[in-house]
Formats: sequence, C-alpha cells, structure tokens
Amino acid sequence: MTEDAPVRIRPEIAALPPYKQGKQAGPEAFKLSSNENPYEPLPAVVEALRRTVGVNRYPDATAARLRQALAVRFGVTPDEVHIGAGSVSILSQLMLAAAGPGDEIVYAWRSFEAYPGLVLIAGATPIEVPLGPGARHDLDAMAAAVTDRTRAVIVCTPNNPTGPVVTQAEFDAFLAKLPPDLLVILDEAYAEFVTEPDAVDGLRRLGIADHPNVVVLRTFSKAYGLAGLRVGYAIGHRRILDAARSTAVPLSVTAQSEEAALTSLQAEDELLERVHTIAARRDRLAAALRTQGWDIPDAQGNFVWLATGGQTMDAAARFEDGGCIVRPFAGDGIRISVGEEEAVEKVLQIAASVVEDLPEGHAGRALA
Repeated sequence: MTEDAPVRIRPEIAALPPYKQGKQAGPEAFKLSSNENPYEPLPAVVEALRRTVGVNRYPDATAARLRQALAVRFGVTPDEVHIGAGSVSILSQLMLAAAGPGDEIVYAWRSFEAYPGLVLIAGATPIEVPLGPGARHDLDAMAAAVTDRTRAVIVCTPNNPTGPVVTQAEFDAFLAKLPPDLLVILDEAYAEFVTEPDAVDGLRRLGIADHPNVVVLRTFSKAYGLAGLRVGYAIGHRRILDAARSTAVPLSVTAQSEEAALTSLQAEDELLERVHTIAARRDRLAAALRTQGWDIPDAQGNFVWLATGGQTMDAAARFEDGGCIVRPFAGDGIRISVGEEEAVEKVLQIAASVVEDLPEGHAGRALA
C-alpha cells in the first residue's frame, strides 16, 4: 500500500516515479549502466581541482570564464552561452521557460528517460512519438505531431539509449516543416563520440542567426569525463537562454566544475584521444554482437542497445550475475555502456548466451 503524503502534492508529481540512476557496481563488477567515461580525469584536471579549494565562497553564478571560453570556441557571444549543472538541468530550465499547463512537448520514444518527468514537472503534456525503423527518430511523424499547443520539440542525437544519429539533411528538412517560433532543443550529449560524417552537428553548421529557435545542448559529463562534477552548456539565442537562466536554481554550478571544464578544454587533444579509443571499442563491440546474431542499431554514442523486449529484466539479471551492471528498460531493452577494455569480452560472453535463448523472430535477433 502506498503511503499518502502528509501535505498536498500535485497529483501528476505524486504519481511520477523519481529519476532512476544507473545501478552502482560492486568492486568486482564492471559498471556499464550510466554511460560514464571509464578513464580517470587527466592529471591537469586533478591538479586544477586541488587548487580550487575555496568552498567557503560562492562561485561565480554566471560561470563567466567558461562562457567566454566556449563563446570564443564556437564564434558566438557569451550571452549566447548558458552553463548549467549538467545539460539535463538546462533542459529542465528550457521546459519551465517555454511550457506550462495545457502546452505540449514533443520528443521521440524511447529516448532519454528524463524527458517525460521533466515535461510533467513543467506542467505540460508529453507527446511521445515512437521511434522508426532502426531505432531512429521518425522526424516526419514528430513534425506531424506538432500542434498549436506544442511549445518545444526535443531531438536527441545520438539517441540515448538506442544509439543512432539524426543526419544534417534530415534535421534541416525537419526544421523546414516546423513553425519558426517553436523551440527546438537539439540534445547532443554524446556528440563527441559520433563518427558518422553525415550526422547533424549543432555547433558546426547550425548557426544561431539562421535558426534562432534552435538551442543546442552539450555536456562535459560524457566525453570529458566530468560526470561527478555536473557541468553542461547550451548555445542559443540570447533571449531564449535568458529565459532559461531565469528559471535556474542560483549558484548550482560550482567553481570546481567550472575550473575542471576550463582545464579540460585546454587539454582537449589528449581527451579526444580517449574518446577515439572508446568509439573504436564501441564499434568492435557492436560488430561482435552482430556476429553473435544480435540486431544492433547504429551505435554512435558510448553505448550499445540490445532490444531484449519482454526478456529485458531476465537478461539484465544474467549480465549482473556475470559481473556486468547494465541499464535495463523494462519491456524495451538493455543499454550497455562502453567501459574498460577488460569488460568487452565479459559482455560478449554473457550476450552470446542471452541471444541464444531469444525466440526465433524476436526483435533483438538479426534476420537470418
């Protein structure tokens, strides 16, 4: 029996399950549940954190130095850069700024599991558009789902948890079908891992002047390995980002986070070598899984997707018993982060036994 709250809570919030973090792993297991970078921070980042010990003082609420560095990098003004405690916090701010009761926010499903909750917290209605063939965004269906009540559309590329990207041509065609005053959020949390040359790149080709309704989200959590420090950023039109800044929890980005992000930008060549290693490991893992008989969607993040469907929870338990903590999505599939090199063979051993037990014609199995 569910215990009632001692105060009045919004019914939709009371019914909303809390965000479920990827399961932690014991000392003998590989944690492949949270899409984290398996590498320890660079020595320069560790040293920068050691120098930033003034925790008795509030940080710069605007993260001005990091905004300036990113503005120079991407050829925008500092006002067109917004820093948050991870890109997901900026996503929440944008939803709060753009939508409320009676409004709708459109996104693909399955996609990032935080989307439905963030929409409901804003008071809006989530409109989930099923993924198309290949576990890819069905942008035509998403455009058709836009109504007069739609206040924002989210495009996650590479799509978390399934892996495929939206191409630049597809995104350009999608924008052409949308009202020019509709907020389009391009969530590119895994952009640095992308090797598909035709993929959309919101910070390379989009251009704020050409598409002022588009906001691009990036993060330092994944490729840069700063997941524990919570720092992400948005690039977009100043007035849209001003609205997001108005809804933000003040002082949520710490001085330590800003310093680590700045140092990481300065050491980017070394960091991107690690990213290339992870991307190559991902490609080897995906290819080996396909050889086993899995139908693996195009993997462009730092993870692969197993469409285990109704067998998801049983399969996840088998991975856990074998020393690999993965991320199950009940009824849909399993996301496996690309972790340490030593984890690859273990993942493949378990996956081979799981695919053998899937019935013929199962969505997770490749067609013979």
